[in-house]
Amino acid sequence: MTNPNVPQFPFGNDGWTTKDRATASCFCSAVQLSFPIEGEDLVATFVCHCTDERKNTASMFGNAYSLPPKPASNFIVNDSALKHERGEEKLSKFAQSFTIESGRTMENSFCSNCGTLMYRRSSGFPGKSILRIGTVDDFHLHETKLKPQIEQFTKDRVAWLEPAKDIAQDSGNYFDPRKIEMGGDGVY
Repeated sequence: MTNPNVPQFPFGNDGWTTKDRATASCFCSAVQLSFPIEGEDLVATFVCHCTDERKNTASMFGNAYSLPPKPASNFIVNDSALKHERGEEKLSKFAQSFTIESGRTMENSFCSNCGTLMYRRSSGFPGKSILRIGTVDDFHLHETKLKPQIEQFTKDRVAWLEPAKDIAQDSGNYFDPRKIEMGGDGVY
């Protein structure tokens, strides 16, 4: 059994964790980011079952590193707190809106060497980046500080998959800016 208080770096790369920041790397390690693991700059952690994530990950289980595996395990950070440690020039970008339920544009930034999706940015959430939990170098954080708080688009969850245990459920986009609780006017 592993010690829950000790960082776990199973790939032996140069990832690191401090009390308030950690790193995420692509599969080939050409790209490395650092991000906050607490405080207001770590906006949210969530699992997404939307059909866009299915297509984007080419799998029902978008994140092979999450434990247990879940479709697209993500976390949101403020862009002002996201730092490119290396390889920013290696990132390729692709943006589109036709698979996004809200019709907003989603831009993917991925490693041009290995194809790992490092983060997404939505036109609906300016100033925020959506990172994949599976890219986080310290696997201990997958089960602790980055454990998903919300499971969204549950209406699109495959029937044979049980709801995630002990986290909030939302049939649609929990973070939809049109929702009153997200500061919107409630008009869809």
